[in-house]
Amino acid sequence: MSGPAIAGISAAAAAALEAAWRDPPGWRGWFCAIDHKTISRRFMLAAFGFFLAGGVLALLMRLQLAQPDGRLVGARLYNQLFTMHGTTMMFLFAVPVMQAVAVYLVPLMIGARSVAFPRLNAYAFWVFVFGGLMLYGAFLAGIGPDAGWFAYVPLASLQFSPEKGVDYWAQMITFTELSGLLEAVVVITTILKLRAPGMTLRRLPLYVWAMLVTSLMVLFALPAVMLSSTALITDRLVDTRFYVPARGGDVLLWQHLFWFFGHPEVYLIFVPPLGFISSIIATFARRPVYGYTAMVLSQVATGFLAFGLWVHHMFATNLPELGKTFFTAASLAIALPTAVQIFCWVVTLWRGRLNFKTPLLFVLAFFAILVLGGLTGLMLASVSLDLQLHDTYFVVAHLHYVLLGGAVFPLFGAFYYWFPKFAGYMLDERLGRWHFWLFFIGFNVSFFPMHVLGLQGMPRRVYSYPEQMGWGALNLTATIGALLIGVSVLLFIVNVLRSRRHGEAAPDNPWGGDTLEWSVPSPPPAANFALPPVVRSRHPLWEEGGISGHVSGLSHAHREVLISSGPEATPDHRLRLPEPSPWPFLTALATTALCIGSIYTPWAVVWGTLPVAAGCTLWFWPRRDRSALRPQLESRP
Repeated sequence: MSGPAIAGISAAAAAALEAAWRDPPGWRGWFCAIDHKTISRRFMLAAFGFFLAGGVLALLMRLQLAQPDGRLVGARLYNQLFTMHGTTMMFLFAVPVMQAVAVYLVPLMIGARSVAFPRLNAYAFWVFVFGGLMLYGAFLAGIGPDAGWFAYVPLASLQFSPEKGVDYWAQMITFTELSGLLEAVVVITTILKLRAPGMTLRRLPLYVWAMLVTSLMVLFALPAVMLSSTALITDRLVDTRFYVPARGGDVLLWQHLFWFFGHPEVYLIFVPPLGFISSIIATFARRPVYGYTAMVLSQVATGFLAFGLWVHHMFATNLPELGKTFFTAASLAIALPTAVQIFCWVVTLWRGRLNFKTPLLFVLAFFAILVLGGLTGLMLASVSLDLQLHDTYFVVAHLHYVLLGGAVFPLFGAFYYWFPKFAGYMLDERLGRWHFWLFFIGFNVSFFPMHVLGLQGMPRRVYSYPEQMGWGALNLTATIGALLIGVSVLLFIVNVLRSRRHGEAAPDNPWGGDTLEWSVPSPPPAANFALPPVVRSRHPLWEEGGISGHVSGLSHAHREVLISSGPEATPDHRLRLPEPSPWPFLTALATTALCIGSIYTPWAVVWGTLPVAAGCTLWFWPRRDRSALRPQLESRP
């Protein structure tokens, strides 16, 4: 496995490698593709499409509230709008887009040719898309959910929501959380088993650590909401009694199960951007991030503490006061790991030679917004104050400062940073700065007034308010800010489309980054690495000898990857990955038919299992020309 710092292969071998790893051309590629880069790009486009849809719903709500006694939409449609908006942003955008970016970047960062389980990755994408389309199809058909994105019972029970909207909402949870769980398995296995030789755990990029922590959190958080939504839909469709107090159930059981998922989900959204920020700051400060070990331990601590906060959302319920004090303490304690990371970033920036490009501007804005959102979070951790501000617009402001400010700002920074690698061309810097300033100003103009509205007592989730309450001016200001946000997002879309036609071709490493994804062409070839690298440094592109050789012995004619084991990434054996196949797509279709059919008849679960089982059987049917495991690893000096 040793060799020259830069190893090459013959033109014939390169052609064979590209032919072996590329997805089928034409229409077959739409349904059979399993390349992690192809699936990731589709995933990001789908998630961004849902983001745009959720943004349109938000603008409709803001236009309705811009003036007292608004008449743009009625109460029922408004309930559907805020339910769909929250559901879209939380379930169809925030977590999926973070996983989509990880599916693209993680293999490149750790020197792998692919993700583990490439067909499972494709299946997860199709399940996600079909689940989102199912929910929006129900909404456009006039049977959208209207019980809020949290679907509290008994409001979401059959008694108070007799239409099928809540059933579609509950099944959408099954779709998206199944997709999220599968993506977590893919990412975890990729990180633990497909690292290049020498890519020890102590040399993992901070972004990869962030995604490992996030994916492990997913495995524990998402089953809780899948359990709660399944219990809800069985209460509604087959007359079980999980949430029916008169028949031995408990409505607070829903809140415990939902928020046991819901508060960790905040950090499922928040932790990946911490990895974005570390990568961007290191590159544009021209120095490694200060305190690598402290940064990793802070991310791990955030993952653990996130599961001890769920009652933070239930302070207004009749729970024991002593119990609430423990959750207050946990809500305050979780700010400490983030504070440690902010300190390390500030030291890195302070000692660095800053290059103020658009990605860094989004990161710097993140600091200001997160501090304000974190301070209001500490305020709401106090039970006495939370009881006064519960279900007011103060909570809406806090939520958006933490999630939109704490996640979407770094996400846009990541798009500008890695877009040359994704697409092969540069985004326009001038349009990027316009996008940033309009988004930053619009965000604060829209959401800062909501703090004041909440302190003045304006409740959330109301579709109108009388003029004498005096909330009109602040609501109009918030609506103007929302329109600025919309304009800024349109500028981003224009930038992407314009750069596609007229953008400058991206070199391999346009920013001078330190991690392995910048060592391959932009965009990367089908196999990522012609010869996977042997790593000897945490910053392989910045330090001499960071890449000390390349792996040889992997087949150029088949999809072979190197399996490594242990914390030191010791080479173990070669594994031949499966070929492109339509069965993940067809199995996802069968899964969709089962879930939609079960909304109308329980027998769909029985009969719908048969095509799903058939799809899985054909998906995993072995081929005679495959030898999955080859225990030896060829190497060359």
